[in-house]
Amino acid sequence: MKNNMITVMKKEFTRFFTDRRMVLTTLLMPGIMIYLMYSLMGEGFKLGEEDGQTQIYVEELPDSIRTLAEETDMLDLSFLELEGKQEREEALEALADGEEEYHLVAVFPENFDALVAEYSNGTKEPAPGVELYYNSSNTESQAAYQIMTGLLDSYESALANKFDINAGDKEYDLASEEDLAAQIFSMMVPMLLITFLFSGCMAVAPESIAGEKERGTIATLLVTPLKRSHLALGKIISLSAISILCALSSFLGTMLSLPKLMGGSENINASVYTVKEYGLLLLVILSTVLVIVTIISIVSAFAKNVKEATGWITPIMIISVLLGVTSMVESLCKTEPFWFLIPLYNSVQCMTGIFSLEMNLVNIIVTVVSNVCYAGIGAFVLTKMFDSEKIMFAK
Repeated sequence: MKNNMITVMKKEFTRFFTDRRMVLTTLLMPGIMIYLMYSLMGEGFKLGEEDGQTQIYVEELPDSIRTLAEETDMLDLSFLELEGKQEREEALEALADGEEEYHLVAVFPENFDALVAEYSNGTKEPAPGVELYYNSSNTESQAAYQIMTGLLDSYESALANKFDINAGDKEYDLASEEDLAAQIFSMMVPMLLITFLFSGCMAVAPESIAGEKERGTIATLLVTPLKRSHLALGKIISLSAISILCALSSFLGTMLSLPKLMGGSENINASVYTVKEYGLLLLVILSTVLVIVTIISIVSAFAKNVKEATGWITPIMIISVLLGVTSMVESLCKTEPFWFLIPLYNSVQCMTGIFSLEMNLVNIIVTVVSNVCYAGIGAFVLTKMFDSEKIMFAK
């Protein structure tokens, strides 16, 4: 039995690793492309933050508003004074035309601070008004309008200031770097990881079974003295190993690029996890890949060719992605052990627990054992399918 399984596994490994195009497209390219894409997105966000100074053309800018803007560290505002009605009209026309450097035109009444100080809510006189002109078709103009509106709201609140919130230099956010990293990883990585695992399996498994049916080479294997159970187990184990390598490429690309995608934050790093977390994660991944490969192998055995197999597998992949999204919805994250008998969902929840540093060993054990059992049942079903000439030789 051992020699027969090793022979099947060697055949699958040889078929995969001697095909340079398959190795490039399924093993190397996903990780490289994900790393480059996420890194470029992060750099784009970073450049947007660094270079995105908001230019506001103002008329009669009061000293109080200028001082408030300078004291607000998060605002990068540039005030450009308008002299007279003609310059105001020119600025409004440029803003309407969508010229790049014109983000907002703000018109204050003369002696704005004095008018505000003299105004009383009990009078029937209208309150001093500020005119803010912006172009809603321009995202930078919309952002400038929101910033200026917030600044004026802060100024209005400060006029009747009775108490301050977090006015000191203390650190009021009590979340540690480990907590922040765990929160981000636990929300994003399980969904990405389950998607990568399924994609890796989908890239190699249909070709191994449906592809051989299509070419007629599997018929040669079935007429040899090789036991069908050995053939099924050999394919499942070898395809699982290859799929893990494919998923690992995508996983590494994601983990390495995630800090750049999040704006280069020093808090986003995987150093908060120890060998224990990675070891448990590996167990969950191995058992999950066994289940996914078994499912895809069974579907591929039913299909007549690779195209048909891919069409049947795609809805299953969509379901797995939807299960991955449960890591982002707290109400869908269950902790009772019986929920961890559901294949794929149990893996996502275990990954979420591991990345959030709130793992439950009982649930992880239930997940691994149940996944291995499901893979064993699937291998038995695949063996029976290999025994059926009606299935294996269907045209």
